[in-house]
Amino acid sequence: MTKVTIISRNGEGREVDAENGLSLMEVIRDNGFDELLALCGGCCSCATCHVHIDPAFTDRLPKMSADEDDLLDSTDHRNDTSRLSCQIPISDALNGLIVTIAPED
Repeated sequence: MTKVTIISRNGEGREVDAENGLSLMEVIRDNGFDELLALCGGCCSCATCHVHIDPAFTDRLPKMSADEDDLLDSTDHRNDTSRLSCQIPISDALNGLIVTIAPED
C-alpha cells in the first residue's frame, strides 16, 4: 500500500493508505475529505479536485494533458505544483506523497 499525506484546507494533515491503481482523487474522497468536490467524478471536465503536490514528487507524475492544463487555468489558485487529483494514478513511486487540497474558487 502506498502512503499519502493529505492536508485539508484548514491545514490539518492525515496519512492514509492509498491503493495502487486508484486515482488520487478517489483516495482523497474515500478517506472522508469532503471539501474535495470532484464534481465530474474524475472525467477531467472540471477543476473541483484541484490539489497542490509536494514539489519533491512532481517529476514522478504523468505529464499534464492539454485538457488538465486548460482546466487549471480556470482556477484562481493555480501554482507551479497544481494538478487535478483525478489525473494522478497512485503507484509505488508516490509512496510518501504530500498533497494539499487547493482553496475553493
